[in-house]
Amino acid sequence: MDKSFSETYLNFERVNWQRMKEATVDTLYMTGFSLIAVLILGFLLGLLLYTLGRKKSTAYRVLYNVVSVISNVFRSTPFMILMVLIMPFTKAITGTIIEPVAALPALILSAAPFYARMVEIALREISGGVIEAANAMGATTWQIIYKVLIPESLPALVSGFTVTAVSMVGFTAMAGAIGAGGLGSLAWSEGFQLNNQTVTLMATIIILIIVFIIQGLGDFLTNKLDKR
Repeated sequence: MDKSFSETYLNFERVNWQRMKEATVDTLYMTGFSLIAVLILGFLLGLLLYTLGRKKSTAYRVLYNVVSVISNVFRSTPFMILMVLIMPFTKAITGTIIEPVAALPALILSAAPFYARMVEIALREISGGVIEAANAMGATTWQIIYKVLIPESLPALVSGFTVTAVSMVGFTAMAGAIGAGGLGSLAWSEGFQLNNQTVTLMATIIILIIVFIIQGLGDFLTNKLDKR
C-alpha cells in the first residue's frame, strides 16, 4: 500500500533531531572554515592573475598562462572527482578521509580558483585611468591595491564571494555523500539508504535556509557598498 504524502515526507517521529543538529554544525563548520581560506587564497590568486595579465613581456605572459591553466584545472574538475583524487593528500594533512575536516582541502582547492577568477574579472573592470592617475601621483603598488583596486572593486568582490559561498554549501552536501559528514551525509545515510524521506526533506530545507541567509547577506552588503 502506498504511503500518503504526510507519512512519506512529514513523519517527524523518524527524525533524530540531535543528529540533525550535529550535521548542521558540521556543514556550517565545513563551509565557514573553508570560506575563510578561499577568501584569502582566492583574492591573492586573483590579484596575481590580474597583475600578470597586465604585464606585456613574454615572460609574464607565459607565467600568467601557467597560473591560469593550473587554476582552471582545479576549478573545472568536478568536486566529487577532485575529492576522491586528492584523498592521499587529504589523509596526509588531516589524518582522515571520513570526517568534516577531510572535506576542507577539496573545498578550498575547488573554490579558491573559482573565486580567483571572479576577483580577476572584478579588478579588470576598474578603469585604467584611475590606476594611471594613482601611478602619476607616486602611489606604490601596495597603495594602489589598498586604496584603489580594493575600494573600487569591493561590490563585485562581495558579490563574487557570495556566489562562491553558495556553491560551497552545495559542495559540502556532495562531500557528505562520501563520508565527510554534514547534512549531505545525513540525507544520504538516513534519508536515501533507509528510505526516510522526512530526513532528506529536513536536510534540504536547512541547506536552503543556509543558502538564503548567505545570499541575503551578500546582496545586502553589495547594495550598501555600491555607490553608483
